[in-house]
Amino acid sequence: MSLETATERSPLLVQTAPGQLPSALDGLGEGMEHREITAPNPEAREERPTVLLLTEELLEGADAASIGKLPPWVAVITSGSVAREVAQEADRLLFSVEDAADPEALLRLFRAAARHSTALLTAHRAREGQERAQSDLKELNRIGMALMSERDPDRLLGLILTQARRVTGSDAGSLYLVEEGDEEGPPRLRFRLAQNDSLPDIPAPDFTLPLDETSLAGYAATTGEPLVIEDAYRLPDDAPYTFNRTFDEEFGYRAKSMLVVPMMDHRDRVVGVLQLINRKSSVDAEIRNETDAEAFVLPFRDSEVEAVASLAGQAAVSIENGQLYQSIEHLFEGFIKAAVTAIDQRDPTTSGHSVRVATLTCDMAEVADRTRRRPFDSVRFTREQMKELRYAGLLHDFGKVGVREEVLVKSKKLPPVYLERIESRFDFIRRTLEAEYHRERAEAVLEHGPEGARDIFQELEAELRASLQRVDRFQEAVREANEPRVLPEQSAEILHEVAATRFPDFQGELVPYLTDDELHFLSIPKGSLDPDEREQIESHVSHTYRFLQQIPWTDELSDVARIAYGHHEKLDGTGYPRGVKGEEIPLQTRLMTAADIFDALTASDRPYKKALPPSRALEILEMEADGGQLDPGVVELMVQSEVYRKVLEQDWREL
Repeated sequence: MSLETATERSPLLVQTAPGQLPSALDGLGEGMEHREITAPNPEAREERPTVLLLTEELLEGADAASIGKLPPWVAVITSGSVAREVAQEADRLLFSVEDAADPEALLRLFRAAARHSTALLTAHRAREGQERAQSDLKELNRIGMALMSERDPDRLLGLILTQARRVTGSDAGSLYLVEEGDEEGPPRLRFRLAQNDSLPDIPAPDFTLPLDETSLAGYAATTGEPLVIEDAYRLPDDAPYTFNRTFDEEFGYRAKSMLVVPMMDHRDRVVGVLQLINRKSSVDAEIRNETDAEAFVLPFRDSEVEAVASLAGQAAVSIENGQLYQSIEHLFEGFIKAAVTAIDQRDPTTSGHSVRVATLTCDMAEVADRTRRRPFDSVRFTREQMKELRYAGLLHDFGKVGVREEVLVKSKKLPPVYLERIESRFDFIRRTLEAEYHRERAEAVLEHGPEGARDIFQELEAELRASLQRVDRFQEAVREANEPRVLPEQSAEILHEVAATRFPDFQGELVPYLTDDELHFLSIPKGSLDPDEREQIESHVSHTYRFLQQIPWTDELSDVARIAYGHHEKLDGTGYPRGVKGEEIPLQTRLMTAADIFDALTASDRPYKKALPPSRALEILEMEADGGQLDPGVVELMVQSEVYRKVLEQDWREL
């Protein structure tokens, strides 16, 4: 490497004490700059080939430590024994003037020192470049990971633009997305986001640009190539695009250097455009006018173009993934809605229950998240956890699709077909008694004549009235017992009397007024379900859990099944289906349990029970909390926050 080549971009700097420049150095030519110094300056970090002629005159106020702190590319030539000793101690001795007494040797000495300094500087710059490249690569990877993990569309776009501005040191920027064309027109670029450090409070306008070469963003999107502009106000005369100065003139700004990069996905399809404005020399600088632009704005370099191009590719894939993720979310939301509709259709009497429970549960979770008092002072729910809780609330009763419909919708103790059969039987008994009465009247007339049978008629009529009254009493007892209320002991005795009474059927065989099955259902102590039916109803929780486990939930939604599984569990272990207790029940499930019970007590769309007023429902919740079945903190949260009013005041039958 010749000295001229080595110092082509940065002239060789030779530093000497005043009056110490050897005349032989005139042979270095124009590639040298001489600077007289009074002492070596360790703080000077000027990056160009440097040779220091260290003499005794320069050692005043300098020692080996300060010489050792000189930039690593400074080549040191010593003159004098003291200077040589100091340089050796600082491990910086390269050559000694005494080794080259004649002018030609001295010139060769300086040229060798210059080449050595150039090599050291080249190595230093290479290391810095490698470190910077590695740092940029790590940063781009970090940004890429952040982009890929962001699911919120608006936050994703903001993150893309923020990171692009950060890696380039840009004062401002904007982001456009391609809108697909329709019957009304071709594809266009939709302005989606703007950021500006100099004008942070300016609202972003809403507009579109044609997808052609007439605008900067349109040109980049159409050609698929980055557009680097040194001054937006001085575009080439033959450029097909123009720059709109309206924003600058309206708000007091000066856009100068610009970098416009298309965001292209893995199929080389442009999904949007990144537009960066005013790479600046100082982070704190404001670019409001021409003076500011001249003082602080720098042109975009190749390194920034490459970095933003890489970032734009990652951004395009992230946007595409985000759009796909949104489509999947919409699809899944449709599935959830269909699932809840299916539940409502299986049991119309509880229509809207799942939506109300999900709403009340999530509302309580939001209150718990904001609360800074115990026991919720450390409770925080992320956006994903709130979505997880909402899905669990909407699907908590989905297992009802696996319960037999006659059990699921059973509102009385007797299955509907049983009641119809009993009612028809009582009608038949009445007709049988009446027919028997008329038969016995006819026989009396034949045997005693009309006049002689009068007394018999009165006796037969009295017997008929008594029999019909007993049938009416039995039928009314059956109807009363069929209601899903607590069965009094007296009613139980009457039922056994009814079952013990017999009548002749069509074949003349004596059969009971009530069969064993009918008596079994009518003897249910409380509610409308016998133990087997109650077990079937309770099995809906396990059906729900098994069904939800089959869904390939994402990591963020992996607890949906577990949360829904415990909504009938109680803290004291008396719940079902597993009888778990205490901390085994997640907080989300405890919130859902309270919401589920509250809605069941206050719902007005259940024909077999009367809705309770909210105050009475809350009293029952507080009683269960005092009894150790419900979480006292959750119940208190519901009572004090009054979030339950929302589900009482609105119609939640539709998602």
